[in-house]
Amino acid sequence: MREIAVMETPLGNVRAETFDGYLISLKFTEEPVTDTFLDGVLMDIRIQLGLYFQGKQKTFDVPVALGGTDFQRQVWLEVNKVPFGQTKTYEQIAIGLGKPNAVRAVGTAIGANPILIMLPCHRIVGKHGQLTGYAGGIWRKSELLELENKDKVGRQSVLGFSK
Repeated sequence: MREIAVMETPLGNVRAETFDGYLISLKFTEEPVTDTFLDGVLMDIRIQLGLYFQGKQKTFDVPVALGGTDFQRQVWLEVNKVPFGQTKTYEQIAIGLGKPNAVRAVGTAIGANPILIMLPCHRIVGKHGQLTGYAGGIWRKSELLELENKDKVGRQSVLGFSK
């Protein structure tokens, strides 16, 4: 059974979609919040996102069903290995896959990530550390990275951002 809920986060609303108890999509949206009465996986998603934005959760424990091509799934699983508070480049992901010449294909696969935040494509940066494309917007990517690095830079998260 397919279930959908729109949840509020400090960076805007996210639309979570599950199918038979597995998360299949998590995207930023302009849709209004609809998460008043949740249970099961959708409630777990809301709780874990809340803890993440409070800086109390660094990994997610939600059952996920990834669609996509074999290559996309390989890329997404490699992205998922990047620890909280760290970044890797698209090139490093390609090398990690044993495909050092596939940097553009890796970027395309990352751009198709269906599960933002929880599958942390925001931790992937350009060759010289520059922030590059993010489906939720570069400003959100910046905020997510800052949230994950607030202890390293000795300041509080700036989740009172401006777009």
